[in-house]
Amino acid sequence: MVTEEYAASAPRDGGGRAWRALAGGLACLLLAGCGTSYVMQAATGQWHVMHERVPIDTVIADPHTGAALRAQLEQVQAARDFASQDLGLPDNQSYRSYADIGRPFVVWNVVATPEFSITPEHWCFPVAGCVAYRGYFHEDAARKFAVEMAARGFDVSVGGVPAYSTLGKFNDPVLSSMLRYGNDELAATIFHELAHQLLYVRDDSAFNEAFATTVEDAGLERWIAHQGGGMRIREYRDEQAREVAAVKRLSVTRARLAQLYASAVPVEVMRARKQQILAELAGQIRAAEYREKLTYPLYDEWIAQGLNNAQLASIATYYDCVPGFQRLLAQAGNDLPRFYSAARELAKLPRAQRHAQLCTAAEGPADGAE
Repeated sequence: MVTEEYAASAPRDGGGRAWRALAGGLACLLLAGCGTSYVMQAATGQWHVMHERVPIDTVIADPHTGAALRAQLEQVQAARDFASQDLGLPDNQSYRSYADIGRPFVVWNVVATPEFSITPEHWCFPVAGCVAYRGYFHEDAARKFAVEMAARGFDVSVGGVPAYSTLGKFNDPVLSSMLRYGNDELAATIFHELAHQLLYVRDDSAFNEAFATTVEDAGLERWIAHQGGGMRIREYRDEQAREVAAVKRLSVTRARLAQLYASAVPVEVMRARKQQILAELAGQIRAAEYREKLTYPLYDEWIAQGLNNAQLASIATYYDCVPGFQRLLAQAGNDLPRFYSAARELAKLPRAQRHAQLCTAAEGPADGAE
């Protein structure tokens, strides 16, 4: 299942999608060969979500539907039509139904990295290929698995996921867990998930997520302009600038850690230096919050838990290849169909070759980094 992982109660402002940690894959229901208990919880969870679906038209027409929910679902319908008609995204039954799942998140993802590595562990499945996370429909099961990985010496991160896509294998509904983040974020999530249906490459989460993120960004700006733009466009662009700086800050820290882990210093020295680098990142985040007069809820949660490799890896999966896709979109004259065609051509290349063209490592300090 392709999932978007959010910090609890995190609004889009104050870091935008930078507070998402992410992972990609296919519906857990289809992941034969990954352990009987894992498959069973995934199949049961997927069945529950599908069972709760109701056509959005039906929910809107129901006199018992509250005014706020009705207004949000009307926005969903408009954004869903815009996605297909104006963004060239798949025109199917995904996100044309609604499911009230009765909990704040639909899935909890676990990301794990070795103590001295910035590269996340991958789990491989017959249909989805290899992905950089394990997803669970029950939080307790996710945290149990995280404890097991931590006991083996891994850095771990667990985060709630309010939305996912099955890449068109099922008619995915809009979930009640998606509605807490505002109409713009809701539209952005729909654009992102439909982009996964348009193009998905086995064994390459970084390519898949960066492609979908680029489509999401371009789509959301066009959606805001379509609705009148004005101050919302300026606010969105300001937010994007803050997000770029925030992600660059994390990327620079990952580069520093990678250099440390490649060195031949003794383990205890490496461990102490790792904590120093992460403490410096925490200080930079706090300084940015003070300077910008806002908060980054996910980052604050990470700092409270103790920053680690897994948290930084989850952000990197989405963003390392975004600059390359943005260049590709610009080369296509910001024409989305041309961009999609160019991305499909890149997808045909060997992984190392397409990453060489798209994915750039962090260089130099982030803007405003101390």
